[in-house]
Amino acid sequence: MDIVFYINMRSLLVLFCLLSVTAPLAAQSSAPGPDTMLMVRLDNVNVVSSRLWANDTARYQYNQMRYYVTTILPYLNEAVRLFTEIDERLNDPNLDRKTRKAFISGQEELVRIRFEEKIRDLNTTQGVLLMKLIARQTGLNIYQMLNDFKSPVAAVRWQAWAKMNGFNLNRKYHPSDEPDLEHIMEGLGYPLPVFYARNE
Repeated sequence: MDIVFYINMRSLLVLFCLLSVTAPLAAQSSAPGPDTMLMVRLDNVNVVSSRLWANDTARYQYNQMRYYVTTILPYLNEAVRLFTEIDERLNDPNLDRKTRKAFISGQEELVRIRFEEKIRDLNTTQGVLLMKLIARQTGLNIYQMLNDFKSPVAAVRWQAWAKMNGFNLNRKYHPSDEPDLEHIMEGLGYPLPVFYARNE
């Protein structure tokens, strides 16, 4: 069983300072006795996770996924914020089709300006994880979102890309199918949204 410890930086610096001070003192001592002891107290040591790994490959894959999730969190947060904003605006009964289309295009352009270069640098695994997590946080089928907000052609194009990479956009996110991803998200402070409990 592997236990991951996080020691805050201040405690680590205190430990190194104590060791650097006591090392010269020990060198000056002519004959340290067997009862000589160095006691160091480390505050703020937290056990974050305790997991049983099947093998080193499983541990590597988990840590790689966790790293990828942390790199895409800013894009996930922005996508969920944008979706919420668009959804609220589009639920306005006084919104005509032309205004609706202009609003969506404007929001898309803002996202493109802010994130296009960075998102292009994501690898395929990060892209698939981002799609999964958008579905997780919104509770919606991404294919339907693309179909509604963009166009059927855009939905089909993105679905083809997703299927080539082993992911189906035309499927809702199921937490039970993603135990490692759920563990990572919970650990990063993203609990499963409440609407999943209502849907079970």
